[in-house]
Amino acid sequence: MGGCFSKPKPVELKIEVVLPEKERGKEELSASGKGSPRAYQGNGTARHFHTEERLPAPHPYAGTQDCVEAAVCHVKDLENGQMREVELGWGKVLLVKENGEFHALGHKCPHYGAPLVKGVLSRGRVRCPWHGACFNISTGDLEDFPGLDSLHKFQVKIEKEKVYVWASKQALQLQRRTKVMAKCISPSAGHSGSTNVLIVGAGAAGLVCAETLRQEGFSDRIVLCTLDRHLPYDRPKLSKPTCDPGLALPSLGPRASVAKWNSGCLALSQVGCILQSLDAQPEQLALRPKEFFRAYGIEVLTEAQVVTVDVRNKKVVFKDGFKLEYNKLLLAPGSSPKTLSCKGKEVENVFTLRTPEDANRVVRLARGRNAVVVGAGFLGMEVAAYLTEKAHSVSVVELEETPFRRFLGERVGRALMKMFENNRVKFYMQTEVSELRAQEGKLKEVVLKSSKVVRADVCVVGIGAVPATGFLRQSGISLDSRGFIPVNKMMQTNIPGVFAAGDAVTFPLAWRNNRKVNIPHWQMAHAQGRVAAQNMLAQEAEISTVPYLWTAMFGKSLRYAGYGEGFDDVIIQGDLEELKFVAFYTKGDEVIAVASMNYDPIVSKVAEVLASGRAIRKREVEEPPGTGKAWRPQDRGRPQAGHNGEPRGDMMNDMVSPWPSLSLSPSKRLFLLHSKYVCPVLPVDRSEFSPPQPRACP
Repeated sequence: MGGCFSKPKPVELKIEVVLPEKERGKEELSASGKGSPRAYQGNGTARHFHTEERLPAPHPYAGTQDCVEAAVCHVKDLENGQMREVELGWGKVLLVKENGEFHALGHKCPHYGAPLVKGVLSRGRVRCPWHGACFNISTGDLEDFPGLDSLHKFQVKIEKEKVYVWASKQALQLQRRTKVMAKCISPSAGHSGSTNVLIVGAGAAGLVCAETLRQEGFSDRIVLCTLDRHLPYDRPKLSKPTCDPGLALPSLGPRASVAKWNSGCLALSQVGCILQSLDAQPEQLALRPKEFFRAYGIEVLTEAQVVTVDVRNKKVVFKDGFKLEYNKLLLAPGSSPKTLSCKGKEVENVFTLRTPEDANRVVRLARGRNAVVVGAGFLGMEVAAYLTEKAHSVSVVELEETPFRRFLGERVGRALMKMFENNRVKFYMQTEVSELRAQEGKLKEVVLKSSKVVRADVCVVGIGAVPATGFLRQSGISLDSRGFIPVNKMMQTNIPGVFAAGDAVTFPLAWRNNRKVNIPHWQMAHAQGRVAAQNMLAQEAEISTVPYLWTAMFGKSLRYAGYGEGFDDVIIQGDLEELKFVAFYTKGDEVIAVASMNYDPIVSKVAEVLASGRAIRKREVEEPPGTGKAWRPQDRGRPQAGHNGEPRGDMMNDMVSPWPSLSLSPSKRLFLLHSKYVCPVLPVDRSEFSPPQPRACP
């Protein structure tokens, strides 16, 4: 049992996913629009979903002038397990060959616009190289998160040994597809006092739960309530400063109709570039436009605080006295940021970054002035990185010896710290704040326990968070000693009909022997929201996703997959000084997590291995014993065989590693080159093909 990388021959994963009969029927209904109606219990009344109740799905080829068809390659240009990005008229398409069949999909991840050709192909799906979202190559459907939308699937045909792809211009431009959903057939009259499904919390978990219910044909009332003033928004963008010109923005403004959004009439060029940062406005961060919620009958109550949950009578009470009965309840309240408890904690211009308004005020106050960030975790370091170009000075105060030490380890933490220091960030480590001093009520200085005094006009506190579950203490819903809501694999609490998801839960992590963990990741909240919705509909789904997170600082992205708490060793390959590395986190003999910078798609590859149920052993990522150095490409002896039996040359090593000079151990090379997850992107000779010409749809 040497793991999946111990043999010297290519690893062929033969993992087949077989849908249960009821799931097959569901998929057939979704695809064809035919089948028996599905019944759900709604407040004691049977609700039947019929196909005519769905919003009409726009035909992908609405008019004969809106299509393009062209030959994109020879059938022999791609081998099984390979992907290629091909040009098609007004856009590009991801062409995939697996099990002898060709598939054509949208070429960019709908989440943040990553090129999927650089991702990982495995088990009938492609995984995004940036953030780990997975898409079924046969349908284009989103199978794992983050993100909300799926890919367009284009028609493929083979004629005279050539591969033809047929697509609509709109789909080529938009690169995203919202799944067909049911309409609500029992809308509330004003503020009715009962709902079938009540969702407390409108973050990723709450929104995905609501959308999944509609996607599965649920047509009764859904109410989503949130403390925020805004519709559900992409909270990670508050602190992660990135800008992708090809990124599709789901908040389209008041003039954009949901019909245009669904049909793909809005192109990327119309949407524009998003500033995902502390400068972003609420409408830029919205996950869905308000027209979306109206169209699908998802009611959102903003600035609505639940103060009591009565599980016996299935009723919640809001702070303003409003009462709402429910049939099914999802608790996704998220977390509350920890605050400083030092002297002067009440002074102005001290923030916990929670809302777009918080972020905007921080930037406004920091321009040309002195900023202090308390906490060197992900939030604090992201804020510090962004403010370096805005503020006169940026200082970071941290209790640990190095940033990210508990999460990424000492060596990686020091490398990242050096990057910050090179960008004018001053660190005060192994100390904490003892006092906040004010002048005329506004922050002027931060006094540290080390007796140092730091000038500060604005302070951002990022020292962790606690679950926002205080309102549940007398409810009968179980809470652990830290205030988290324990759930099982189906996201069920100890109370029938009550589910929980997101940052406030502990759940059994399947690939870590069902260890109960809390993982406050954006991606994990998506997955938990979907599982909760599926089990509200008695589908017996279980949470099984591999945790995946990312951060962005100074134009560099760090990606991380797995669950590394309690790691006892870190094996690093690459160059930490150049920030081009892979770090494997091990516990005992097993790799439990991986982090990388400038080495895509290694983290997605590891995530896919872990998702398949395979274990990665420590010896498989270590340097060979007794050599004192990592193995280099020129040490490999005879070349390894490629997919077609031909020897692999240096091109294969250069393709897998962005830096040919990066040293890799033999077992590491085995991992990178011989797993099923490597998808060579080979050149295609298009010399005999004419440029794609528009062709009428039959």
